[in-house]
Amino acid sequence: MILNKNIRLSIFIFLTVSAAFIFNGLSSDQNKNSVVQHPEWSYNKVIYEVNIRQFTPEGTFKAFQKHLPELKDLGAGILWLMPINPIGEKNRKGTLGSYYSVKDYMTVNPDFGTLEEFKLLVKKIHELGMYVIIDWVANHTSWDNNLTVNHPDWFTKDSLGNFVPPVPDWSDVIDLNYDNKDLKKYMLDALKFWVNECDIDGYRCDVAGMVPTDFWNNARAELEKIKPVFMLAEWESPGLHEKAFDMTYSWELYNIFNSIAKGEKNSGDIITSLKKEEEVYPDNAFRMRFTSNHDENSWKGTVFERLGSSAETFAVLTCVIPGMPLIYNGQEAGLNKRLKFFEKDPIEWKYHKFRNLYQKLFHLKEKSPALFNGEKGGGIIFIPSDPKNKVLSLIREKAGNKIIGIFNLSPRAVTFQLKHDALPGNYINLFTNKIVKLRKEQDISLKQWEYKLFIAE
Repeated sequence: MILNKNIRLSIFIFLTVSAAFIFNGLSSDQNKNSVVQHPEWSYNKVIYEVNIRQFTPEGTFKAFQKHLPELKDLGAGILWLMPINPIGEKNRKGTLGSYYSVKDYMTVNPDFGTLEEFKLLVKKIHELGMYVIIDWVANHTSWDNNLTVNHPDWFTKDSLGNFVPPVPDWSDVIDLNYDNKDLKKYMLDALKFWVNECDIDGYRCDVAGMVPTDFWNNARAELEKIKPVFMLAEWESPGLHEKAFDMTYSWELYNIFNSIAKGEKNSGDIITSLKKEEEVYPDNAFRMRFTSNHDENSWKGTVFERLGSSAETFAVLTCVIPGMPLIYNGQEAGLNKRLKFFEKDPIEWKYHKFRNLYQKLFHLKEKSPALFNGEKGGGIIFIPSDPKNKVLSLIREKAGNKIIGIFNLSPRAVTFQLKHDALPGNYINLFTNKIVKLRKEQDISLKQWEYKLFIAE
């Protein structure tokens, strides 16, 4: 059957090019209701993205498994593994191909190891008190996926009956057609397989908005019959939180960070974005905060290329504002190269001050109700502090736990006054462990891109 998906593709392209425009255009009463029940363990977690191919020189499950204690010590709570399935060979890009060109949904990439080795990896992750989700590519397959032979009617085709990529640049993959009910059943069975057989804890769903929402809604309900799962959508639409997803990407905020680093935006833009989120997203929605991930690192540059001297400041900010912080493997080691996407290109592991920074922040989040995710976390109060929008000052508070964050989001030193009724008290400076007494009116001086975090005693 030949079907036209131009509308869906237009939405995707428009979102990719102008995510901020779409986000700002959402009405305040849209998609505010959600019946999603987050796994109880997810409220105080951070998420860590794992690129198995590049994590170790071996690029295998077995080699990665040896590093689990380090990740536990870092404070990683949810490990997101990039696609673990075999990669297509037909029309492959580069030597090793894209992880997102799936040749078989029911097996593991032999370059990574065996299914039994993957099951053991999941078991070891659970034994350390961490959780694991895997990347799921439901929208498209490789050109040589077995479904192209057994079920060619499950794919979108052009006017000549040829398979087509979902987006022209994605020439190594072809588009699936979710108008077919048999495809939906197959994909649901595949999702169930990895939960049933390997005991994974959920999925990160690639280009989730390019797959019909009703599929995801049904998939979440069916997976919940097996165990509580955590679902992350690579998309930003509030409606995906209604029944299917725990968390969505916050690309708008990521783009604002990059623009502030270039001097094009300021702290006021962050405040506007976060306030808009409060209006359009359900109260229990998790939003994923990040300064990098596999796409941004490979195609748009490292955090040091994009953020320069502000990289550390924004790393801290992602852990303090409402939402779940993500780091891409290697950020804690000061990763300063673009990892090749289609080739072997191991991470250069070395000591970097970011490791101690992330460790301190992740453990703070784990034990601080004010920083919990979704509805169990504290709200955010912005403290007016700077008429030129160079500074972002905020208070997060919940269940007697109060945290104050002050960030100079400019390349120049600033001196200003904080004034708020909630300020007075004794605090511990998270990074110096010194006790600080704050008054209702407090003079503050910060160097370029400097930040301070105060934890109420």
